[in-house]
Amino acid sequence: MFKKVGVVALSAGLVLSGLSIGTADAAKPDWAGQGKGNQKVENVIYMIPDGFSSDYAANYRVYKGENAIWDDHLKGMFTTYSADSDVTDSAAAGTAMATGEKTNNGVIGLDTEGNELQTILEASQEEGKASGLVATSTISHATPAAFASHVESRNNETEISRQLVDSDVDVMLGGGKNNFLPISEGGNQEELNLIEQAEENGYEFVETRDELLDATDIDVEEGERLLGLFADDALAPELHRSETEEPSLAEMTGTAIDVLEEDKDGFFLVVEGSQIDWAGHDNDAAWAMSDVAAFEAAVEAAIEFAEEDGNTLVVVAGDHDTGGMTTGSNGQMDLNAAVLQNVTATGEYMAAQLNEDRTNVNEVVNTYTGFELTEEETQLIQQASDAKLAINTVVSDRATIGWTSTNHTGADIPVYVYGPQSDKFVGFYDNTDLPKIIAEAMKLK
Repeated sequence: MFKKVGVVALSAGLVLSGLSIGTADAAKPDWAGQGKGNQKVENVIYMIPDGFSSDYAANYRVYKGENAIWDDHLKGMFTTYSADSDVTDSAAAGTAMATGEKTNNGVIGLDTEGNELQTILEASQEEGKASGLVATSTISHATPAAFASHVESRNNETEISRQLVDSDVDVMLGGGKNNFLPISEGGNQEELNLIEQAEENGYEFVETRDELLDATDIDVEEGERLLGLFADDALAPELHRSETEEPSLAEMTGTAIDVLEEDKDGFFLVVEGSQIDWAGHDNDAAWAMSDVAAFEAAVEAAIEFAEEDGNTLVVVAGDHDTGGMTTGSNGQMDLNAAVLQNVTATGEYMAAQLNEDRTNVNEVVNTYTGFELTEEETQLIQQASDAKLAINTVVSDRATIGWTSTNHTGADIPVYVYGPQSDKFVGFYDNTDLPKIIAEAMKLK
């Protein structure tokens, strides 16, 4: 058994990197019209756009043609390094954002000595609050897993899934059905059928958008719960979602809020826009911006609820940067991300449509982007060892978006906050400070 280490609740005078988070600076503007005082936070919606950084935010503003909903709620910046690396992965970052403790890359919910760490979601449950996890990845992927499971390797998604079913999380929505089913039924579990086990534990199971939107009678006060697994693996990229029966991230978020708000003690909900990160790994600007748009729709749903409720804190913070996206490329001075509005498929999908000798490059790229390729662009894709990356390079160049990596980077990350006590987040700090600030705002023991 692992030794359990409690999440740290901060006193009002705790100082983070020189910032006294317990005393909001009265001179700071409160753009949300909220945030000052010590009003207790009843509900928290912790929203994580995986891989998102300030350059994603800048390009998204151009892509959209106006400010994003979070632009008026910028509060601070934070560092992301893990215990064993200057550049974190999602497991270590998720653990830091969930527990307030650093750990090694690849580790979920354990410290560097292997001790089990209590997460802020688990601490909220101990206070009687309902809880939820929503993601566009598998629900057992690193970030959602970090809030309700404890394993040495993020890759052990079958064990993570077993722990999630036993975690008392009231709402879990995302992909990864195969991790809940036995091998005999096409899944990855050796013998267990975790969907059947979940139903025995009080979960209603849904697997299509229509079933989710009809799940309106879940009573968490009576011990009823909701499990939605809408794909065998991860959900489809937002660019392709209309071809599926999967719900949007906003629809999953809205349903989760509708279910959880019935708990009179409040709730703690984690929402991850998982595939912004995957788009960054592929240097796929169109996939990235479309999934940021899907994430923004979920943030809009959260803030709309928070505005009506008055006791809900919405925290939007990426776990790290992915891809080293730049705002501008090839010396061009004009930003052009709006051109990505016309792209309807990922680079990976387009590459899969190429014939063996790639003579149909122009036809494929034009079909899904509207671009008429130059001779140089055509040759670049035809001769590339990686057609997917070459297509994404051409699309990104058209959008004047550059990339410095196909991996994570060590960039600092912005945090946006709406709701009571949001000014506690003003300043520059570390990712481990986020759950501590939230715990203080919630007055968790």
